[in-house]
Amino acid sequence: MSMPNDADTAAGEEPPRARVSDVGPLSHAIFRVARIHKLLAGQLLREVGLHPGQELLMMRLWDEGPQRQTDLAAVIDADAPTVTRSVRRLERAGFVRRSPSPQDGRVTIVEATPASMGLRGAVVRIWAELEQMTAADLGEGDRQEVLRALGGLERNLSAAEEARAGGS
Repeated sequence: MSMPNDADTAAGEEPPRARVSDVGPLSHAIFRVARIHKLLAGQLLREVGLHPGQELLMMRLWDEGPQRQTDLAAVIDADAPTVTRSVRRLERAGFVRRSPSPQDGRVTIVEATPASMGLRGAVVRIWAELEQMTAADLGEGDRQEVLRALGGLERNLSAAEEARAGGS
């Protein structure tokens, strides 16, 4: 099979196509890294009975104390039904307690229970293990450079998201 030349292209034939994944190599790399990171996190979290994202909710409660359920949804960037399902599961497991706000009965306050403190240690261990897997062969300087680069990517994407939301 011969390679097309300019004459072929001029005659209406298309030039050879690039691989679609080659069009955005940085985006493709981010997708691959995020996928495998989420997969590993999910495997580790399942060992303690959590689904991915539930640890983020618990971390927020442990670090910041009781929260409005709507604020939890905003902080972990999840929709309200997803957070409601997560909170219900965590409540059934005895890790959180829900109660109406004393100021506004329509608002639900979520707080970590004393029973969740054992889970806290497991989540800390899991995050440390995931961090080690993620940055296993990186020195401190490389880790800082990755964090700097990721911060820049997050700023770029956040600005693009805000611009798109403002234009819709």
